[in-house]
Amino acid sequence: MKYLKNFIVGFLISFVGSIPLGYLNFIGFEIYNKSNLIKLLYYLFGVVIIEGIVISSTFYFANKLILNSKLKRSISIFSIIFLIFIAIYFYPSEYQSAKKHHNLATSLIYPPFIIGLIVSSLNFSQIPFWLGWTIFLVNENYISSLKSLKYIYILGTLMGTFSGMLLFVLLLKKITNQGIISHNFISNNIWILFFVLALFQLFQLLKIRKT
Repeated sequence: MKYLKNFIVGFLISFVGSIPLGYLNFIGFEIYNKSNLIKLLYYLFGVVIIEGIVISSTFYFANKLILNSKLKRSISIFSIIFLIFIAIYFYPSEYQSAKKHHNLATSLIYPPFIIGLIVSSLNFSQIPFWLGWTIFLVNENYISSLKSLKYIYILGTLMGTFSGMLLFVLLLKKITNQGIISHNFISNNIWILFFVLALFQLFQLLKIRKT
């Protein structure tokens, strides 16, 4: 029963957490849109491998430290800068559009698995996310941190992330194919999403500093 509980808790948290709009999902969509399902799956494998390493590490650090405010602030600042950089990258000016398509075509030369490893490694916001969840779930006895049970929880989180991202990409592809939302609309306006995410991160950072 504990094995099932650890798996379900991990799966639900990561599944729900992976569905909201984020740059990992949209990069996956671009890969799928420009290639095929197999390459998308390789990309997702790369993403979840890094996530697995992060989650495994949180069990170790959760027992030895509490994430201090200075480290949280540094991670938040890096995330804001990174999101602004991506927003600028996707901004649809004529020059940026040509450059973006060239870079996208170049990046797709690399194995999608490697792309998944790289972009997931740059997703530093997952560190406080998973560290916070790990501390909470262990302290409240929602999961067991015993060795074998811990790995069942991690397996659940990885399958949840993989399933959530895959579902998001496939649904978005279906929507664009049906003409509900055109792919050009997404490509031309995706920068707004990243800019809003950066503003939200900035708001959260300022809110924490005031408290």
